[in-house]
Amino acid sequence: MRKTIIERKTKETDIYLELNIDGAGEYSIDSGCGFLNHMLELFAAHSRFDLMVKCKGDIEVDYHHSIEDIGICLGEAIKQVLGEKRGIQRYGSIILPMDEALILISLDISGRCFLDYDVPFVGAKVGNLDIELIKEFIYGLSRSASMTIHIKKLAGENSHHIIEAIFKALARSLREAVSIDSSMASEIPSTKGTL
Repeated sequence: MRKTIIERKTKETDIYLELNIDGAGEYSIDSGCGFLNHMLELFAAHSRFDLMVKCKGDIEVDYHHSIEDIGICLGEAIKQVLGEKRGIQRYGSIILPMDEALILISLDISGRCFLDYDVPFVGAKVGNLDIELIKEFIYGLSRSASMTIHIKKLAGENSHHIIEAIFKALARSLREAVSIDSSMASEIPSTKGTL
């Protein structure tokens, strides 16, 4: 089983995260932000990763630190469980619909952090969550997992639908990328011999 525990404590957040990427999509999420809880539950269900998150953050300020740091912890966990990345597919992509929203995600577990986030929104908030924090979450994930991620909104007006499509698409793309290719199970998927 590819699983790990990440604990991160700063002056702004105290996070405990468990990840098993060979799981069944089971989850227990308490991020301090109801909307992020919902998105991480969707992420776990669609990736089939078992995910537990417990975060105590300075949400009396806003959700920024909690959401960014959870992204960082999730990225660290993915990087840890993949180790040398032997046998993984490495790449994952999908075009995923959510009602009127249509999101493209393509990612590479490359050892290099890059995020292209082309997702315009009409509003600034979903409930009491600043929409800009979704990008901060994904950037934290990309940076700490050393992963290239491209996200493009192809269609969509409803912010909730757009964000939900992003999390589902991210989950499905990661599920593909971390899966083992039995034809090269002992190999690192790079001509350089390292990722």
